[in-house]
Amino acid sequence: MKLSLVKKLSLGFLLTIIVAVLIVSLISNYMVGEKFNNYLVAQQADKVNNIIVIAEDLYKDKTGFANINNDEISRYAVSEELYIQVKDLSGNIVYDSGNSHLQHKNMMESMMGSNSNMNAGVYKEETHSLVKDKKNIGTIVVGYFGTSYLSQGALTFKMTLNHSFIISGFIALMVGLAVSIFLAKQLTNPIVKITKTANEMRRGNLAVRSEVSSKTKEIEELSASINYLAETLQDQEMLRKRLSSDMAHEIKTPLTTLRTHVEALLDGIWQPTEERLQSIYDEIERLTNLVDNLRNLAKLEQADSKLIKTKFNLSSELEKIILSFEPLFSKNCYVIMSRLDENIWVCMDKDKLKQIMHNLLSNSYKYLKPRGKVIVELKEEKEGITIKVEDNGIGIPEKDIPFIFERFYRTDLSRNTNTGGTGIGLTITKGLVESHTGKISVESKEGEGSTFIVQFPRGTIS
Repeated sequence: MKLSLVKKLSLGFLLTIIVAVLIVSLISNYMVGEKFNNYLVAQQADKVNNIIVIAEDLYKDKTGFANINNDEISRYAVSEELYIQVKDLSGNIVYDSGNSHLQHKNMMESMMGSNSNMNAGVYKEETHSLVKDKKNIGTIVVGYFGTSYLSQGALTFKMTLNHSFIISGFIALMVGLAVSIFLAKQLTNPIVKITKTANEMRRGNLAVRSEVSSKTKEIEELSASINYLAETLQDQEMLRKRLSSDMAHEIKTPLTTLRTHVEALLDGIWQPTEERLQSIYDEIERLTNLVDNLRNLAKLEQADSKLIKTKFNLSSELEKIILSFEPLFSKNCYVIMSRLDENIWVCMDKDKLKQIMHNLLSNSYKYLKPRGKVIVELKEEKEGITIKVEDNGIGIPEKDIPFIFERFYRTDLSRNTNTGGTGIGLTITKGLVESHTGKISVESKEGEGSTFIVQFPRGTIS
């Protein structure tokens, strides 16, 4: 049978409290009882020592034990429940408390009558020498039962102590039960709410959010993680829907063009001229490029294993890449410039680097305005290498910046420019950069331009 988390925690807390109370009670009862018994035994020894002192004080140098006043010894024997017998050096009995050990036992049993679980114990006698002024003057016999130090007051104290432990343990269990239930609910109520949120997400409601407020760090982090997951899934769902729409649009346009051209040829409206066949071929190429891009995406996850790293001069290589783009930029009256730190040697995959720069420069070129300009910057910094590609093109709307590296994502501005892009180039670029343990980011302002920043760690510098 499965138990709820509240019951499991409550039972766990309660069991821990019960074990703790039992251990504390047993140890405390044993330690206190042991110390108390030792105290009583010490008190009994003091009684014996006191009667020895009294007997020695009764001895007179001239008369010895003759004519001694026995009242003091008798009172002490009765009050302390002792059998006392005093003998002189000749062995003559000069005092006897008058109670045999059997009479004394009856007295003890009478005193313990209300405590049937206690017994009078074994009768004991101690014989001690009486000494005065360093001179042996006789002997004293002190008799008592083994438990005679357990007076009525001592027994009452021990019983009260045991009752106190029992009552304290019961109260501790009740308080522990209340605290355990409270703590269990404090821990489980937020988790139950988070579980409900997760179930809502599972049913497709990605707009739901966890609104749990807790002072427990782990629960706060769990709630934040669930909310982050919901936001991510919602964004991915939006991208998926947009992807379906974009792919349908990207594929439908060349297919529609191909169909109209072929129908015109079949109906005899058009003659199969070289120009018209070239138009058909261009649309086929467009579809082919789209399929190739889709295939390239599948290879991104294997980018790490396919890196072929070599040592080369990054500054020189970037200069060559920029030089290769100059004719394209000049054709449209654009400008491409460079600000490169010299002689930066790296150990990287040169072909992948070329692809990264080609994608970034092509992307900037597509979205330039008349008299556009692109600046490529290379700097060696404390953290590593930084490459910046800055343009003064149409820029990226702020709402689109978080998704610019997502697959097939294209901004509305890029659509309106009719660039013909598929929204996949930056995704591939990001994968290539990350395969070198680098990072790529973008800073952009709509209407003013964009700056793509690529950072490689210091480990790439050779």
